Amino acid sequence: MHFLSFPSLKKLGETKNLILLSYRTRRRERENNPSHIMATSHVDVPGEPTETGTALLETATGAIQGFQPINSIHQHLCAFHFYADDMTRQVEAHHFCAHLNEDVRQCLIYDSPEKDARLIGIEYLVSESVFLTLPDDEKPLWHSHEFEVKGGYLFMPGVPGAVARVDLTKVCKTYGKTIHFWQVDRGDPLPLGIPQIMMALTRDGQLREDLAKEVEKKFAVSFEKERENRKDMTGPDHGIHPLANAAGKGLKTELREVDIPPATSMPRVFV
Repeated sequence: MHFLSFPSLKKLGETKNLILLSYRTRRRERENNPSHIMATSHVDVPGEPTETGTALLETATGAIQGFQPINSIHQHLCAFHFYADDMTRQVEAHHFCAHLNEDVRQCLIYDSPEKDARLIGIEYLVSESVFLTLPDDEKPLWHSHEFEVKGGYLFMPGVPGAVARVDLTKVCKTYGKTIHFWQVDRGDPLPLGIPQIMMALTRDGQLREDLAKEVEKKFAVSFEKERENRKDMTGPDHGIHPLANAAGKGLKTELREVDIPPATSMPRVFV
C-alpha cells in the first residue's frame, strides 16, 4: 500500500487544478475551433487525438500508482509470426517479456518498438520440461524456437551479441504459445474478429524475403551473420516434439455456436 505525504497531497491538488484548468481551456478551444486540438494519435487507429487534459491526468496517475507487472518486463525480443492457417500472412513481432520463474515467461507483443506501437498479442514461453507435461491435444498450439534462434531471425534489438547469446541459448530450447488479437497485416484499424493462433519459422524458405530485408535494414542486423555466430546452439534436449508446431499441419481458429443451458438448470447459491 502506498501512502502520500502532505507535500505529495499538495502536489496532487495542484495537478488536479491544472487538469481542470486544461480541461476548461480545451473545451473553449473546441467550441471556438473544433479542428484545433493539440494532441497525438496513432494515424491508423480511429478516434479523436489524445488531448492535453488526458495526458496531464496520465502523468498524475503515473506518478502515484504502481505498475509492477509492467515494471517486471526486462527484455525485448524481435521475431516473426505467421498465422497458423496461412503461412503467407507474416508479421514483425516485438516481444516485451518478463520471467514468472526460470521455466515460464510471458510477453506482450507489439507491432513495433515505437511509442505509438499497437498491442497485437501475447506469447507464453516455457521450458522443454514444462512443455512435455502438457496434454497431447494442447501441444500442437505451441511452436518451437530452435530454428528462428539458430537461424538468426529471433534477436534482441540493440543488445550486443555476446550479451544476447547468454539468454538466446536458453530461448533456443523453449516452446511458445502465441495469440494475436489485432490483424495489422490486413490493415485492421482495431482488433477485429476472433483471436488467432500464430506459429513461428521452422525451416528455410518460409520467411518472406521482403519482410526479412526490411527488418534487417531497420535494426542494422544480418540474419546470415547471426546464423553463423549461433551455429553451435542446440534446441530441446529431446528434439522438437512431433506434436509441436501444429503437428506439421495448419490450424484455424473458429467460433462455434452452442446452446446455453437455461438459467433454471443452473445451481442456485443464494435463495
